[in-house]
Formats: sequence, structure tokens, C-alpha cells
Amino acid sequence: MSFDYAALRSVWYREGWFSSRTCIDAFEAGARDRGSTPVDFASAVSVLSVTVADIHDAALTFAAGLQRLGVRPGDAVAVQLTNRVECAVAYQAVLLSGAVLVPIVHIYGQGEVGFIVTQSGASVLITATKSIAKALTPVLRHVVVVDAEPESGWLVWSDVWSDGYARPDVRSDDVCLLMYTSGTTSAPKGVQHTHNTVLAEQATMPALIAAEPDDVSLVSFPPGHIAGVGSMLRALMTGSRTVFLEKWDPRRAVEVIRDFGVTSTAGVPTHLQGILELGCTNGELATLREFLVGAAPVTEELGERAAAAGIATFRSYGATEHPTVSGAHTDEPRWARLRTDGRPMPGSVVRILAADGSEAPTDTDGEVVVRGPEQFVGYRDAQLDDEAFSDDGWFRTGDLGRLDADGRLIITDRIKDVIIRGGETISSAQVEDVLSAHPAVSECAVVAAPDARFGEIVAAVVVLKPDERLDIEALRGHFAAAGLAKQKVPERLVVVDALPRTSLGKVRKAELRAQHFSGAMLDAQRGCSREQT
Repeated sequence: MSFDYAALRSVWYREGWFSSRTCIDAFEAGARDRGSTPVDFASAVSVLSVTVADIHDAALTFAAGLQRLGVRPGDAVAVQLTNRVECAVAYQAVLLSGAVLVPIVHIYGQGEVGFIVTQSGASVLITATKSIAKALTPVLRHVVVVDAEPESGWLVWSDVWSDGYARPDVRSDDVCLLMYTSGTTSAPKGVQHTHNTVLAEQATMPALIAAEPDDVSLVSFPPGHIAGVGSMLRALMTGSRTVFLEKWDPRRAVEVIRDFGVTSTAGVPTHLQGILELGCTNGELATLREFLVGAAPVTEELGERAAAAGIATFRSYGATEHPTVSGAHTDEPRWARLRTDGRPMPGSVVRILAADGSEAPTDTDGEVVVRGPEQFVGYRDAQLDDEAFSDDGWFRTGDLGRLDADGRLIITDRIKDVIIRGGETISSAQVEDVLSAHPAVSECAVVAAPDARFGEIVAAVVVLKPDERLDIEALRGHFAAAGLAKQKVPERLVVVDALPRTSLGKVRKAELRAQHFSGAMLDAQRGCSREQT
């Protein structure tokens, strides 16, 4: 890291964002002060209700089991589960043991999970996917499989429980959370957070969502994403009344909102669209007042539909590296909530840089750089840090945006070459790596194509080898064999004679997007076509 992080950290200690407090202290306080608060986990067919104290007691027992298995402070423990009680117990237990929690998106395949556990140096993997467990058992010290029968080579959930938990000696500046994000490189990047940065993010959230005593929050973000991790930890540390939806299903979400009197939730535009389509006719959304939209902008038309249903939508901007940079508020004018990403969160600062590195004028697009106490402390691969940070410690988000006269941030484009499908960030380079390995492909490029439901989908433009053919079904089979998650499989395929390139040989992706994927949304146009460049 090229800048003096210690000096920056000292500032956050002086300002009160950092302290000697750890996540272990926060869990203990949550169980002590709000232990009777219910926490509900809704599957497709049932609801499991427990309390904050129940989860804490179970986590202490599971943490003792991890310690018995040899997990020590600083060890990495990977968890790949959905929003279920075992995930809450595992997340808390890993942190209680002093280990580094490595959440993994539940839909990731063997290839992605294998990279993450190898690069993180994880000694233990907790998963419900038996095929992944079987494949990775040889490279891990222990694999714990939820919902499985005992089998040679892995442990089942009940095998881990033990007595004799010993509180570990950990410090607030120790790394405790390692999140992997695809970013702009073909290999996922390990984002390191400390107890201090995790708790700083928790401390800023009341400024964005001011919960009342009777409020009920619905969490549908998967726990393998930074928003899902933050939501899971918030319920266990603060005792906020929360219902977790195991897997996204709009009809089930509407039922949960109705049955639990949910007052607020968060998601991507696809989530909002789904519940509005199903829940407005019978008053099932009557209690829902707020919907925080993250990961993708909400259109004004969708925001107006929500307003007509009595739901105030507001935007927030963040990243795995800096979870909540800015956010609007429900008491702000509708135009500010729908057209901007809000003002910077307490403690965070946003700058807009012109191409020459100078400060861009108000209402002028430039590179978005941020700094704040919830900012990560660097990547697992330290070689990536120099490109990610400026010399004075500002994180380069890779996004273009501007600040208006009132200090509100508006994200306008992305510098990074990624695709955001339903809030899921997908590296085009990673998809291109797999695509170029197909025996029929000579050259390829992957870009984002507009989609009415997901915002963007993965689109592939390929040049075939002589006398070769390729269709979308063959492409799906190729990606399935490679072990990538389904959302990364191209949903639009265009075969061309040549890719447009600059004088230096770089593919002109903007030209590909404009020529093949602009105009009307592509919901009805997915598939394969033959076009000439």
C-alpha cells in the first residue's frame, strides 16, 4: 500500500469511529441488551423463529467446536449458505472464535468457490452444497456440510458443537472479514475488513435508516454479498427486528411483508418490481413504508409506482470495499431520492476528479474517489492495492459521477468493465476467459446488454474459427462444465466476422454495445444472431 494507512486510522480513532471494541463485544452486547428480540428465517414453505440470544448461545457452542477443530485467531473460515439460521450461527461463531469470516455467494460454482478457499487460505468450509464439499474436501482441513448425512471426508452440522468456548485475544484492527468480489479482473479480489471497519459501517446505518421500536425489516440480499453480511450482523449486534428471506421469490416476499407487518426492506429494482406486481391489489404491502434501492438505479417510473403504493424509495451507493458511501433519505424530495444517490454518509467523504487529477467542478462528471472509516484496509493480494488507492489514501471506485450543488452524489457510468445483472457484479474478463476456451471461438468480447428485468445481462460477441458453429445452448453447456454461476452465462450471443479495435489493438466495447445492444430492452430478443461488423 503506497500511502500511510496508520495515519489515516489515527484520524478515525480521534474522531471516535474506531475504538478497542470488537465484533465479539458487539455480539455480547446484542445478546445482553436485546436478546429477546425475535429473528425470523422464512424459507419457501415455513418460518423458523428464534431470538438474538438463541443465536448467540448456539454460536458460542459452535465457536467452541471450531476451536476444538483447531481454528485459531486469524485463520480463514469460509461459509457458503443462504439466509437461514445456520448461516447466522456460523457467521457469529467464526467471529467469536477470532477467525476471519469468508462469506461466499450461495450460487457460486465449484470453480469460484475453489479459487476463494485457495486464495484465502481457508482451513474450513461450511456449505450446504454436497458436490462442492466432495470436490474441495481434499484441499481443506475440514468441510462441514449442512443438511447432510455423515459421510467419510466431511463433518455434518451437529458434529461441530462443543463445550468450553474460550474468548480469543483479538484486536479491533485485526482483519475479521474477507469478502470476494469479481470487480474488473478475471479472478475475484479479496476485500479485507477489520473489526473497526465493520463496526464503523454498523454505526453509520442509523443515519440512513432510523428504525423505530415497532419497525420490522425484511432482508432478501444473499448473505454472501456485503449488503447481506451487514444486514445479518446488524440483527445480531443491535437486536433490530428482522425477517430473513432464504431465497428471493416475490410471491413469498409479499406473504412475509403481510404476515410480519414489514415496514422496510432493501433490494435491487428487480425486487421492487416483483413485489409491486403481486402485492398492490389486495393491500398486502400496506405496512411497507420504505424501500432502499442499492446496486442499481431505480427508474422514475418504478419509483412513481412505489409511491402510489405508499412506499418511499430511496437510493444508496456503496461497494464491497466501502459498503455505504452515500444515501438519500425518505424525508427528502422525491426527485432527490430517485435521481441521486444521496449525500455522503457520516464520516465518509466523496471527491470527483477530472482527467488530470484535479477537483472537478460541481455538476461535472469525473472519477469518484471516496474515503471513510468503513473503508477496507486493502486486498488479500496486496499487489492490487496500489491501483486501488491514491497516494493519499482515497479509494478509486472505478465509477464516474458528479456532485450537485447540495452535495448529493449522482453515479452516471462505470469506468470498470463490469456487468451488473440484478445487482450482481459480473467481471466481463472472467466470462471472456471461459468463453475464449470454447473450441469454436477464435476471438470474443463480453459486454452488458440492457434488460427490462435485470437491468443488464451478459452479452457475448464472438468471432468463430473457420467452419465452426456456435449457438446459445452449446454455450450454456460449456459454461456449466466450467463451473461458473448461472448468472454469468451469456444470455445474448452475436457472431461477427471481426471485432472492432483501436490502433493499439484494444477491442472497442463501446462500439459493440452501441451497434448490437442499444435501443429497446432485450427481454424478447435473447438468443443468437448472425451480424456483420
